[in-house]
Amino acid sequence: MMEVNKIVLAYSGGLDTSVIIKWLKEQYDAEIVAFAADVGQGQELDPVREKALATGASEV
Repeated sequence: MMEVNKIVLAYSGGLDTSVIIKWLKEQYDAEIVAFAADVGQGQELDPVREKALATGASEV
């Protein structure tokens, strides 16, 4: 099987994507980068960023 070093995840900040960050990290022992698109929601992205980092993403 191919070794996975980095995974980029489209991250919404919801339960599913928050749980999958930890699962991916445990299953693949890879760096997890959470991608959250700024589509004009302003400061609403700050808690999403904090949550992604708290659940194991290395960057957002």
